[in-house]
Amino acid sequence: MSKEQEQVLCIDRETLPPSWVTQRTVLPMDFSTFAATCTKAGFSFVRRGVAEEDRQKKQIIPYIVLQTVDGNMTAAYNRQGSEKRLHDLWSIGIGGHINPGDQAMDSDRFENILQNGMQRELNEELTRQEPDDTTEFIGIISEDITPVGSVHMGAVFLIRTQNPEGYLPGDELHSFTWHETKTLWKLNMELWSELALELVNSLNPAL
Repeated sequence: MSKEQEQVLCIDRETLPPSWVTQRTVLPMDFSTFAATCTKAGFSFVRRGVAEEDRQKKQIIPYIVLQTVDGNMTAAYNRQGSEKRLHDLWSIGIGGHINPGDQAMDSDRFENILQNGMQRELNEELTRQEPDDTTEFIGIISEDITPVGSVHMGAVFLIRTQNPEGYLPGDELHSFTWHETKTLWKLNMELWSELALELVNSLNPAL
């Protein structure tokens, strides 16, 4: 199946809270609030080729950030994939679209679909993970500044690890490296990574 034919999870912009879809949105939030609000707003699977051109829809993207427990180091990689609008930018977020296949056992509960999609993305992008590390949902990011951002919303998850060497990248995560969090600004990062870093840092104001 081509990327244009792929079915992706979307929510109509007008059914989401206005504070979620500002020009530049960084909102700390708990998972139950996010899932309940998205369920109430209503979601559907739309052909990706259509969704990418429809600013009235927000495609929901799990966006997973890897950091050390002390927050001093953050993993980043250089985008070399098929999305030409992000090519050669640095990213701290692992993730991708949510598909109908993420509806495990025909469950249509939003929280289950999102969790399944998030875990599938991790399994696809990383050849090795630390099995005892937990994944925490910390909030949402959204922006209407770039063409990519205007049709997507990021559900940001954070993994804190004591063993960064336990994470090995797959072929898609080019130049995957651990950087000092305070020096990430030196990289030519995609806007979503700047927003995600702002969200993560709001949990640790001292960093």
